[in-house]
Amino acid sequence: MLLAAAALTIATSDFTDAAVILLVITVNTAVGVAQEVRAEQAVAALSAMSAPAARVVRDGAERSVPAAEVVPGDVVLLAEGDIVPADGDVTDAVRLLADESSLTGESVPVEKAPDQDPARGTVSAGTVVVRGHGRALVTATGARSAFGRIAALLGAPPGLTPLQHRLARFGRVLAAVTVGLCAVVLALGLVRGQPVELMVVAAISLAVAAVPESLPAVITLALALGARRMADRHAIVRRLPAVETLGSVTVLATDKTGTLTEGRMAAERLWTPYGPATVTGTGYAPTGGVLRDGLPVTAEDAPDLAALLTAALLCNDAALAPAPAAWHALGDPTEAALLAAGRRLGLDKAALDRELPRIDEVPFDSIRKRMTTVHLRPDGSLHVACKGAPETMLSPGILADGPELLTRAEAEAEGLARAGHRVLAVATAGRSRRPQAQSAEPGEVGRHGAEAATTWESGLSLRGLIGILDPPREASAATVAACGRAGITPVLITGDHPLTAGAVAQRLGIARQGREVVTGQQLRTSTAGALTDVRVFARTTPEQKLDIVRAWRSAGHVVAMTGDGVNDGPALRQADIGVAMGRRGTEVARQAADLVLADDNLGTVVSAVEEGRRVYANVRRFLLYALAGGAAEILVMLLGPFMGMPLPLLPAQILWINLLTHGLPGVALGAEPVDPRVIRQPPRPPEESVLGAGLWARILLMGGAVATVTLAAGVWGRQTDRPWQSLVFLVLGATQLGVALGSRARPGSTANPFLLIAVAVALMLQVAGVYLSPLRAVLDTEPLALTELAVACALSGIGYVLMRVQARVRPEPPPRAQMPAG
Repeated sequence: MLLAAAALTIATSDFTDAAVILLVITVNTAVGVAQEVRAEQAVAALSAMSAPAARVVRDGAERSVPAAEVVPGDVVLLAEGDIVPADGDVTDAVRLLADESSLTGESVPVEKAPDQDPARGTVSAGTVVVRGHGRALVTATGARSAFGRIAALLGAPPGLTPLQHRLARFGRVLAAVTVGLCAVVLALGLVRGQPVELMVVAAISLAVAAVPESLPAVITLALALGARRMADRHAIVRRLPAVETLGSVTVLATDKTGTLTEGRMAAERLWTPYGPATVTGTGYAPTGGVLRDGLPVTAEDAPDLAALLTAALLCNDAALAPAPAAWHALGDPTEAALLAAGRRLGLDKAALDRELPRIDEVPFDSIRKRMTTVHLRPDGSLHVACKGAPETMLSPGILADGPELLTRAEAEAEGLARAGHRVLAVATAGRSRRPQAQSAEPGEVGRHGAEAATTWESGLSLRGLIGILDPPREASAATVAACGRAGITPVLITGDHPLTAGAVAQRLGIARQGREVVTGQQLRTSTAGALTDVRVFARTTPEQKLDIVRAWRSAGHVVAMTGDGVNDGPALRQADIGVAMGRRGTEVARQAADLVLADDNLGTVVSAVEEGRRVYANVRRFLLYALAGGAAEILVMLLGPFMGMPLPLLPAQILWINLLTHGLPGVALGAEPVDPRVIRQPPRPPEESVLGAGLWARILLMGGAVATVTLAAGVWGRQTDRPWQSLVFLVLGATQLGVALGSRARPGSTANPFLLIAVAVALMLQVAGVYLSPLRAVLDTEPLALTELAVACALSGIGYVLMRVQARVRPEPPPRAQMPAG
């Protein structure tokens, strides 16, 4: 439409309007092209995520090579803190533990060892070794690796936004209506004997005036202001149309680990035979405490809890270290969570290690599922501490406690597991002397395998249970609740365990108690039913996340996807809008997303939704103003000849009015503030036209009102022998400016002063068109007497009054909630 309008303005020698239209086209096209570059950046980020260097064994010698040079058949050496450079089979491992959350969504690190089970016996590129060391035989690199498969899924480009779809439909309708009406004006003029050249130019000018060519500028300004507001809230908008898209979102599909949750393990629940307790605080920082019966307790107040956590700290190889931004874990995140819980009760691991030095240990393995350490007491006796999975610990062969206590502990462990916790049982024992076969001096820790396990792991006393989980972020529950009020359906999609996913979903209000959690296995076997009926998905692969997003989009919903891992990248790209975490998020997720939350605060998404709805509301506000003005101009040109005005406006006058009304005032409407009620309403249905919800009727009503006022001024001027054409020119432009003032979201306030200034400047230029000699020569107007000017100004005020009246009499109806299936 704009390109055609530019050609027509050049044909009529209106180079000013042509320059403005071409500038709008150039700016908007340049912005769009620049944003499309990000399509390739998502794939390029995969190589940046790879380890910069790798240690390999070649020809029997260890050497360091760039990660890109690792090939299948290489043996790579892995140690704590390393990023795995390629997919491979584990050939040797000593307490090897890998964090695979960025790839699988699993919040608990996975033990690695030579094994036929792929989950234990393989490592994947891009995952991180958090404990131990080992070797792996490289089996896949590049496109054949896990990263490569995700790269292939990232290839689909994003589609048009809801607003772009609506404007495309609107443009086609506007073009047809405008051409038809202008043809009618041309035909009427020719029938009345007007010169052919004059009427052709008038029809072309009317067509140009009917096109709201400043609409792209309005949208760009509104989006840019929204992006700036989002930046103030630590959200980086990578693709400008994403701001508006969020306002249309009907479904928020979100990852769990690191998005809804903190992305780090925390010991939340404690249980001893004397009763339960709760650990408060977030992260690994020494803040928070331990509550029992709602009251804070310390190690002195609760010796049973002190004994439980003392054993957990002694039987522990992790460490906590301060950092400029936040405390972080060194070693197994689960063990780090135990350290944080101990500190919140007032225990100090360093002091415990000095008081009870470790002299022996039996490391954790996947068969025993427990770890045991032996410590020397000051009196020469020994203290044994053991922690492990309840199914192996709560056994008469391990514990000396009676069956009643074991039954109670098993029931409590089952309840914690159903609530999504990873449960550890902790037990201790005292030994009067050290077995001769296993003597070791303090500091010389022995490792004696099965023999030591038989010696130390029997006759223990249960100290209690510890429930560990990746806790929800503080802002997550409020965000989910705000989404519900805004008519947005939250859906949880994670690679984590179904029990964990279900527990988090229930705590945050995403799913009701007892609602089924669908797993990736059910998706593979097509037994999950309709995907849009499900609110929680667990154990999903990147491909399955992609299928879930596509299913919601195919059902007619606008989907926002939030995530932080490599496994979230394809779904972030496929969704209508992708939202990535900035701090914890992987580079792949950030590059695939449209919006990056720099502070990882999911609550910012709600603010972004509000900004998106503000943009859409301002687009509709501008269309009401601009199209009402265009309709008024067409009606004046159509009806004027029947009222004794052969040619109500000259082509130059039409274009001058168009330039002033669609210029600065129109663009300024894009900066109108948001209506506070908008976030408490459901989103607009995706299939609704941009002129839907009664906007067409309001446009015709206001267009007819402005045309009536203008024609009345012209008839009065003609009957009283006044310069009627100049009156029509002045009243039509000034009345439209009155409509602009009446379109404000908060009339009577100083909000958006740019609009007030723009209207004042445009009004002065409109008046100058009938008084300044250079403009009069171009526009072919005549100066008005003061009486005539006063009448014109009084009539123009009717535009403001009518806009406010119709806003009260015919307020825009709120959108109807679009209920998703199920």
